[in-house]
Amino acid sequence: MIAVVVLVPLLAALALWAFAWPAARTAPRDLPLGVAGPTAATAQVEKQLEQKKGAFEIHRYADEAAARDAIADRTVYGAVVVTPQGPELLTASAAGPTVAQLLQQAVGRQASARGTQIRTVDVVAAPANDPRGAALNAAVLPLALAAIAAGSVVTMAGLRGLRAVAALIGTAALVGATAAGIAHSWLGVLTGNWRAEAGVLGLATLAVSAAVAGLGALFGRAGMGIAAGTVMLFGNPFSGAPSAPQLLPEPVGTIGQWLPPGAETTLLRSVSFFDGAAATGPALTLTWWALVGLGAVLLGHALKARAKTTEPAAERSLAPVG
Repeated sequence: MIAVVVLVPLLAALALWAFAWPAARTAPRDLPLGVAGPTAATAQVEKQLEQKKGAFEIHRYADEAAARDAIADRTVYGAVVVTPQGPELLTASAAGPTVAQLLQQAVGRQASARGTQIRTVDVVAAPANDPRGAALNAAVLPLALAAIAAGSVVTMAGLRGLRAVAALIGTAALVGATAAGIAHSWLGVLTGNWRAEAGVLGLATLAVSAAVAGLGALFGRAGMGIAAGTVMLFGNPFSGAPSAPQLLPEPVGTIGQWLPPGAETTLLRSVSFFDGAAATGPALTLTWWALVGLGAVLLGHALKARAKTTEPAAERSLAPVG
């Protein structure tokens, strides 16, 4: 009774901290932002942006075309372009509507202080059916739950070795195809290549389900609980899905990209809205989780099989002779 009374409030406090603290401390931290135009014209803009120490990571470009290319390549989230007609702000709401809104407020406030008006251009716009990115954010938790359930069911059903690996891969493929069918074909909140999106969603599901099943094969229910708790308590709130990793407190933003939900969100945005730009890092993260998890499933099966074969041999050696 004492353990329950103490443990439950601690878990509630941990969950509240993990979900509420990053959201309450949302602010730009080394957010990649471009500045384009002649050096003499952009010097004042850069100086004003650098006044907010640590807020922006400034990237300099020769002209608007180069800045647009950098946004499309996901090198920067936006850019301030100095033109003869006045300053212009380039954003990409598809990379994160919260970031685009933050840039409009920060840069627009500075322009108003100088008595100038700034024109905003959304270079890579979010889908019309999901302009605020709410659907993408809402999809992270259900997919994580489905993956945890898949890994748990495979373990609890007694599947071992290659049978467990086949079940995990098959389930992930079906989840990916179903999720892509809903998000892309029905809701229209994803606008990229359908097969690529299904592959991302399936790989993300496999990364989590394999981790749950792998730790379950090695350490039993405690291992399953550790994997599921890591994904739920840290992976989801640290993913940056509602905003961006650079808006979360450090090292939360970085840790979130090492976990499947954060890597999934970043990779899905790259594949769906940016033609696969900057997809290598999150793709490798999800692949690593999936391979290590599947390897743990096979290792757990091998260790248990070895233990079963050594027990009878030990019993025979200890048996009395004659």
